[in-house]
Amino acid sequence: MGATQRAMELGVTFSKQEPGYLNLCAKSHNLLFTSGHVSDMKGKLGAGLTVEQGYEAAKQCAVKILNSVHNRHGSLDDLKLIKLLGCVNSTLEFTDQHLVVNGASDLFHKIFGKEGDGYHARSALGFAALPTGVAVEVEAIFEIKSEN
Repeated sequence: MGATQRAMELGVTFSKQEPGYLNLCAKSHNLLFTSGHVSDMKGKLGAGLTVEQGYEAAKQCAVKILNSVHNRHGSLDDLKLIKLLGCVNSTLEFTDQHLVVNGASDLFHKIFGKEGDGYHARSALGFAALPTGVAVEVEAIFEIKSEN
C-alpha cells in the first residue's frame, strides 16, 4: 500500500487548491518545499492551550501540508520526508514545543513509515507570536525518490 492510500485510510482528504499569493508547495529539482501551513486553532501554548490541543493543531498543519504536496506532485507515493520545522506560539515558560510538534511527526510516521521514508530531521521552536495568532505553523521538505 502506498502513502496516498495510507493517508486516505487515516481520514486525510485531498481537495483542489487554487493558486494564491504564495506557492504552498514549490518544486526544485527532486525536492518539494512547503510554505508554512497554519492551524485553524488560535492561542498560545502555556497560556490557555494544552499540549494535547497543540498536538492536534500540529497534526492539522500536517494534513494541510499533505494536501498541498498532493496538489503539486499528484500523489504522496514515491516521497521521502526530509525535514520538518514546527513553530509553536508559546509563553516564555512553555518548554514542550517538541511534544506539540509530535502531532505532525506522528502523522507523517503513520503515512510514510517511522523507520522508512517518514524518518525525518526536525526542529520544534517556540515563538512569542505567529501570524494571525495561530497556535502552530509547520513547514516540510520532501524528496521525490524517483528523480534521484
